[in-house]
Amino acid sequence: MTHTADYLVEGMTCSHCVSSVTEELSEVDGVTAVTVDLASGLPSTVSVTSESPLDDATVSAAIEEAGYTLVTSL
Repeated sequence: MTHTADYLVEGMTCSHCVSSVTEELSEVDGVTAVTVDLASGLPSTVSVTSESPLDDATVSAAIEEAGYTLVTSL
């Protein structure tokens, strides 16, 4: 069974930002898909589909590695 979680991410402004976050999150064990709804000037919504629920700290670390900030999980 798959699990999808949504996160608000601050600082993303362009398609390169989307690519960076998608690449880092895709490397997390169990992640099967990442989609981003880019919201200019606002936190963007990042949806992560995985084989099982992910630890928020793991998701936050991947987002920070890409250079952005996890605001909250939804």
